[in-house]
Amino acid sequence: MKRISSSIAVAATALVFGTAVQADQGVTKDQITVGSIQDLSGPLAGFGKQLKNGIQMRTEEINESGGINGRKLKMVIEDSGYDPKKGLLAAQKLVQQDKIFAMVGTLGTGVAMASFQPLFEKNVPNLMPLTAAREMYEPLNKLKFSFAAPYYDQVRMGVKWMAKERGAKKFCVIYQDDEFGLEVFRGAEQGLKDIKQDFAEKTTFKRGATDFSAQVAKMKSSGCDTVVLGTIIRETIGTIGTAKKMGWDPQFLGSSAAYTDLIHKLGGKAMDGFYATFQTGVPYMDDPSRNVREWGARYKAKYGEDPGLFSAYGYVAVDLFYRAAQKAGQNLTTDSLANAFESTGFPRDMFGSPEFKFTKTSHLGNTKSRIGQIQNGKWMAVTDYIAE
Repeated sequence: MKRISSSIAVAATALVFGTAVQADQGVTKDQITVGSIQDLSGPLAGFGKQLKNGIQMRTEEINESGGINGRKLKMVIEDSGYDPKKGLLAAQKLVQQDKIFAMVGTLGTGVAMASFQPLFEKNVPNLMPLTAAREMYEPLNKLKFSFAAPYYDQVRMGVKWMAKERGAKKFCVIYQDDEFGLEVFRGAEQGLKDIKQDFAEKTTFKRGATDFSAQVAKMKSSGCDTVVLGTIIRETIGTIGTAKKMGWDPQFLGSSAAYTDLIHKLGGKAMDGFYATFQTGVPYMDDPSRNVREWGARYKAKYGEDPGLFSAYGYVAVDLFYRAAQKAGQNLTTDSLANAFESTGFPRDMFGSPEFKFTKTSHLGNTKSRIGQIQNGKWMAVTDYIAE
């Protein structure tokens, strides 16, 4: 009987030990391996390149300053092409081959969601994804932390602001036919319900679409004066540009997915007047903040081009991981990292983001948004942070 009990105890110990090793994969005496999935070859490659640069820049700074409690940070970045299927393969590779401890700053709702299964099966957290979908922090899970105010809340607030402050009376919506687009649509739909309105017209497009003439013609014929965009870069430019060519000039409102300097850089003068919700401001080289200007100069010296908004996002995502991992101490585990996030206040950064705060009951670090407008080829804030 003692021999059987002893065997059970040994087996239980081995199981516990195995689970602990699994939870701590990617952490050695002198290194922490972290992964990230970006679009480096697909429709969001403009964002992905900036994110990769920002991520690498902050990683190198951390290592130059001594790392995280003496451990160097190794960053492994994979390309998804903004395709969830490729994102799943990338996540499997990062978890199984590279043995990452955490995933940080993954780009895209569909890609991030596709990565959940391989990550969570190995107790690997998904941190600060570059998507504002609610699935990034709900349901509550020690493996999910998000710093972006949800698209749903951004646009719900945004349509009501457009109605009250910009006189919008008749709304249409065009959105990408996927998880991201649906979040924008649902948020706008709820916002209109709150003010007892409904859409005059609804239309969608497939991921990767380049021709929006049919959708724009459909919305124009409905007579709406304001269009909600569940779009990202080229779809935003394509929709607005097509409308202008058709002689139609309604107000356009996008989410933070469309708040980027690439919109006015690639779309030109036609993008003036476009509104979008945002949390972190575009880091222009002539920014009023000296810290941002100096950061931008270092970035340009390193990468040979001006930084963009997603350069800042990547930088901030890695910095938040660094701060939490540093607080977790030498015994860095999934649990100690989660506890550090839940007990640490993250002050406003140099890019003007709101304070990020996570708790044991909420793993969403920020619920506030602002509204910006492109004026003379540059994003300008037209509101402070709005929280309902």
